[in-house]
Amino acid sequence: MARKVYQAIIDIPIGYQDSFGNRYPINYGYIPNLFAEDGEEQDVYIVSEKVREPLKCFEGELVAVIHRQDDVGDEWVLTLSSEIVILEDIKEKTYFLEPYFDSTIELL
Repeated sequence: MARKVYQAIIDIPIGYQDSFGNRYPINYGYIPNLFAEDGEEQDVYIVSEKVREPLKCFEGELVAVIHRQDDVGDEWVLTLSSEIVILEDIKEKTYFLEPYFDSTIELL
């Protein structure tokens, strides 16, 4: 079964440092016009071994959902259509931010 492909806008590229001192090792963005439970556009992590540069946009497949029990919305994980991402990859790449939340990862 084919995974769903989404177009993402990257508003926090690789290398960005937030006001809490977190440096983003991956691109982070949102799906335009797709609204999540918090009323904001759906947030996405771009997890890929092949994407190593800051991006402005990204087209990829939805491979996982990070469910945050102590936050209003879930985070989606996108990757390139040609790439396989395993649970350990997602944990490693999102570790810079996810430890702040009580979250679980659902692979799709």
